[in-house]
Amino acid sequence: MSPLAENLRAVRARIDAAARAAGREPDDVALLAISKTWPVDDVRALAGLGQRDFGENRVQELLGKAAELAGADLRWHFVGQLQRNKAAAVARTGAVVHSVDRASLAATLDRAGQEAGRAVDVLVQVDLGGPEGQAAARGGAQPRDVPALADAVAGSPGLRLRGLMAVAPRGEHPAAAFERLAALAERLRADHPGAVEISAGMSGDLEDAVAAGATIVRVGTALFGARPLPCGEFEEHQPRESQP
Repeated sequence: MSPLAENLRAVRARIDAAARAAGREPDDVALLAISKTWPVDDVRALAGLGQRDFGENRVQELLGKAAELAGADLRWHFVGQLQRNKAAAVARTGAVVHSVDRASLAATLDRAGQEAGRAVDVLVQVDLGGPEGQAAARGGAQPRDVPALADAVAGSPGLRLRGLMAVAPRGEHPAAAFERLAALAERLRADHPGAVEISAGMSGDLEDAVAAGATIVRVGTALFGARPLPCGEFEEHQPRESQP
């Protein structure tokens, strides 16, 4: 068994075990492979093992891989902080956008979706804060602003509201943060029944996310390996791009 095949088997086993421990069906949790920085050949190899959903956090990398693998029947997701001047390019790929965190971005994606003739699937990214309510500094709308932003998305003909996305803040056990996300998602579904997705959990905390109700887990390191950053540390989630 190749390393990628073994990693995929291990990650899926973790998801299945976490779902069963939470009294959920394993099929209710989708695996999103975060392929940022990894070459197209690795994506193609993982796709050959049955993985269909892949996520990128930089627009140019998404565009390049989506074009090169256009015939591979893959579903692309964008998980990075998106600049408005790049929104149309992302919309044209048909990617699900997990990081809508402000009304101006939603409006730009709405126009792009209408121009492309197909609605863009989006998730509203939530800033879950940190200990004692500190800002998480990992992107996202403040929880108090989520209902209005979700209403704006749901009312946009070029968008389709899929649910919420968040990253567990540093300095706090992820379970508590994911429970806050789950409570917010439940309130959101009361107004928007179709917004059923909760995108949460990565290589190190996917079990906590699944226990809290995550329907999509975003896994990179446990599948592809660790990514060295310039500072010499290792990070799974996206760096924050500058805002327009």
